[in-house]
Amino acid sequence: MSKSSFNFSSLLLLLLGVSVTFGDDDIDFAKQIKPILTAHCVDCHGSDLQESGLRLDLGGYVLRGGDRGLAVAVGKPSESLLVKVLKEDGDIPKMPMDLDPLTDAQIALISGWIEQGARIPDSEKISNIRRTSDHWAFQRIERPAIPDVRQHEWIRNGIDYFVLSRLEAEGLTPSREASKETLIRRLSLDLLGVPPTPEQVKQFVSDESSDAYGRLVERFLSSPRYGERWGRHWLDLARYADSNGFTIDGPRQVWKYRDWVVEALNSDISFADFTIHQMAGDMLESPTLSQLIATGFHRNTLVNQEGGTDDEQFRVEAVVDRVNTVGSAYLGLTVGCAQCHQHKYDPISQRDFYRLYAIFNNCEDNNDANGMAPKINVPSERQVAAKRQLEDAIAAVEGPLNEHDKKYKAGFDDWLVKVADSGDVKWVALDPSEWTTDKGALLNKLPEDNSLLVDFSVPANDVYNVTYEVDLSQITGVRLQTLSHTSLPSMGPGRADNGNFVLSEFLIEHGEKGSEETTASNIATAFADHSQEGYPVFHSIDGNKKTGWAINVKEGSPNVDREAVYIPVDPIKHENGTRLIIRMRHDHNVANYLVGRFLISVTDEDPKLLEIPASIKEIAKKPVDERSDAEKTQLTKAYQQADKERAPLAKKLAGLRSELDALNRSIPTTLVLKELAESRETRIQIRGDFLRPGAIVTGGVPEVLPQVQNPDEAQPSRLDFANWLLSRENPLTARVTINRFWQRFFGLGIVETENDFGTQGELPSHPELLDWLAVEFIDGDWGIKNIHRIIVTSATYRQDSSISGELLELDPQNKLLARQSRVRLEAEAVRDNCLAAAGVLSTTIGGPGVYPPQPTGIYILTQQKKAWPESQGDDRVRRAMYTYFWRSSPYPLMPTFDAPDSTAACTRRSRSNTPLQALMLANDRAFFEFSQQLATTVLHSKLEGDSDRIKLAFQRCLSRDPSVYELSRLQQYVELQRKRYTANTEAAEAASPSVLPDGISKVEGAAWTATARVLLNLDEFITRE
Repeated sequence: MSKSSFNFSSLLLLLLGVSVTFGDDDIDFAKQIKPILTAHCVDCHGSDLQESGLRLDLGGYVLRGGDRGLAVAVGKPSESLLVKVLKEDGDIPKMPMDLDPLTDAQIALISGWIEQGARIPDSEKISNIRRTSDHWAFQRIERPAIPDVRQHEWIRNGIDYFVLSRLEAEGLTPSREASKETLIRRLSLDLLGVPPTPEQVKQFVSDESSDAYGRLVERFLSSPRYGERWGRHWLDLARYADSNGFTIDGPRQVWKYRDWVVEALNSDISFADFTIHQMAGDMLESPTLSQLIATGFHRNTLVNQEGGTDDEQFRVEAVVDRVNTVGSAYLGLTVGCAQCHQHKYDPISQRDFYRLYAIFNNCEDNNDANGMAPKINVPSERQVAAKRQLEDAIAAVEGPLNEHDKKYKAGFDDWLVKVADSGDVKWVALDPSEWTTDKGALLNKLPEDNSLLVDFSVPANDVYNVTYEVDLSQITGVRLQTLSHTSLPSMGPGRADNGNFVLSEFLIEHGEKGSEETTASNIATAFADHSQEGYPVFHSIDGNKKTGWAINVKEGSPNVDREAVYIPVDPIKHENGTRLIIRMRHDHNVANYLVGRFLISVTDEDPKLLEIPASIKEIAKKPVDERSDAEKTQLTKAYQQADKERAPLAKKLAGLRSELDALNRSIPTTLVLKELAESRETRIQIRGDFLRPGAIVTGGVPEVLPQVQNPDEAQPSRLDFANWLLSRENPLTARVTINRFWQRFFGLGIVETENDFGTQGELPSHPELLDWLAVEFIDGDWGIKNIHRIIVTSATYRQDSSISGELLELDPQNKLLARQSRVRLEAEAVRDNCLAAAGVLSTTIGGPGVYPPQPTGIYILTQQKKAWPESQGDDRVRRAMYTYFWRSSPYPLMPTFDAPDSTAACTRRSRSNTPLQALMLANDRAFFEFSQQLATTVLHSKLEGDSDRIKLAFQRCLSRDPSVYELSRLQQYVELQRKRYTANTEAAEAASPSVLPDGISKVEGAAWTATARVLLNLDEFITRE
């Protein structure tokens, strides 16, 4: 503005008493404007929070504007959005909202600054955040040149050039190559997670060929154990668990996803497909069952099933977890720091976070009480074939049955008249004299009608045994009435939550009144006033524990009294009265489906009169227009039951349907992702609070990174995002993944902060090596096994792990890689190594979680008492990755040896060293069993002398022979234990394996168990050298 100009804004400033200067004294942003914005605006538009994507804490951000466009129209205050909202000029509410407005003088000052050109000092300027960050991790990955080195003879592949170049620059030399025994043990533990067998060690050590190591690498890479080892690493990132988390921590079925990971890695799936299938397998064209299963990666989120929670809150938390997981697993960025505010250190805005959030905000799953949808059935090939066979058999029976029903239907009206005119059967209600249950259900007799009521806590299944003394000399029928009651769930008459029950078997025994001798009575047929579809009453007399009679109805509540009549093949006759015993078996595979209240009656009338229950007769007597739909259905079913020709067909059909129902229930399910038909609207959440929605955002990635290429300019989908993760333009995915691989092989990543490649993370120790491997990874079609092959065949990997005093002082963390690193085994590997050393580790892959032995009663101590049905047989010695994982109460070995709790993605496990670990290895019941199993294996060998047996045990545990000193000490120890147990045969009996070779005493078994415990407790045993 020139000194001669004088306009409306200047006049207004003068009239308001504001000092106006011109020319060299123009309005100063830093001194005059910024203080106003800081005092009134930055709480909602500052570094922590940017409502509508607008920041006003720095002049450059003021000029850049927000989601609504530019805030400042330079030279045009009346057209500037910033001035409009301060004056409430337009559709936007006056700002600052809910606070005192700016004074007219302050607004005029801001208007004057805009009219003068909205100039800001250099200190307030910002660079365009997008694409211009010079941080190393955000730069495009390029193949670096191979550096020059002096010791060319040490080089085995490209990795070694970069490592040796750095060592030579530091004046260091690499360590010698590890011994062949160490190499095969290291390679086996790294690639397979278990030690090599003594036979494998012997073969490799004796193989002098130049390609012996290379062939060993290929054998291990092709082993099915490889997928289990590296699958377990990935499951840490996938936060895999078999339960939902939070206080209730209910079970979930998602083990098919775990098995998919193992199978995918064994098949050498490319990391590109591995990623796309997990991120968006459901969005591929005609996705396969395998691709759908893979989407379980993002269904491993927690589900809160507690009462009174807000389902939307925890759905939001699940989406946030997915964003954070991708940030950790693929981007190596702490994107979660931007959930509530601008990232404090990295160029990630809150808007960036919610753009990522929008990509995952369109999934169908919810945090409802069930929390399991969407899910799919995952049948095995055997189950698919069995289902097809049953469906064909059902179709073959349904045809004739339908034809029969058409012909027989004509007699329905005549049958109704006959039923209505038939006389009532006289039933004698019985008073029980004795009653017991097999598994502890409590039966109480109600005085008003002598019925029995099941009270309070009940077992999952049970058998009721009730004795009656009957005066009748002949019994032609027994009636079971199941009765509702206010104390039962949903009023009963069953103990299930919905009031239902499944009566597996109804059994009758009889004898002379007063006699203890009884005889089982064969039941000819049974009739009921109602049966649930697939659970007809004759299933309670078919001798099959897997079937039964149930009463639930689709039309409404099952909470009405029901009755069934059982007719013996021959009348029960006892001249002086009858001692009648009724047994009611409940064996349903779902807990608590027991009859809750019941009454037994008998009759001596003609069996033909018993085929129609009294309740059916009552309905038949009603006028047609007074019968409810449910009553009409009951009449139809009763008519069909009375049809003698129909019964065999109906029984066969019901049996087949029951088999199909049981088969369908046995088919495992798994949780999957499914996109909503209509996208949810995504808004920035102010301060991360889902109840305070801010500006609308569309899907995208942080502006600092290359953007998702989407030709139709629609919001990018999960599939678009997955492809973007694998784009050559994305500078992070390959680096982050390679770094994590390196971390597994060397104990520390090239970037030590493996989950933070941002500005606060550590710089890479070998940046060119990281990029060289990343390019190899991408150019090698993202081959996982290929990269692992390159790493393990390098001279760098094959170095000895011994450390000199000089190296310990110069490089205690081994960042320069002048040696290999010694690493304690992970929790699962500790257990697996014990089983492998003992020679009993199961090779079975996949399947539902198993329940290996653990300290008795430990689960009773947890807040939500969990069942732990201890596995037997092969399942007792499965790999630890298959152990059922309760989030709130994991298998004790896991947290003791630093396994993650699976509540969030774990990119690197901590490695602690605590007394608890030593105590567990020495005293835990499971590890004592491992010692017994190792002793058994050693004693069952053909070796006889202590020296040879010790060498075998050493080979099994440490993959090497003992030194002379070690051998001598252990020989002394074995002899000492023999003397100890000879003096205490009771202790020997307890410590020795139960099955020993012929000629081996319990004392010998106990002595070798003690020796095995020593070896399994060595630091070397749980360490990868």
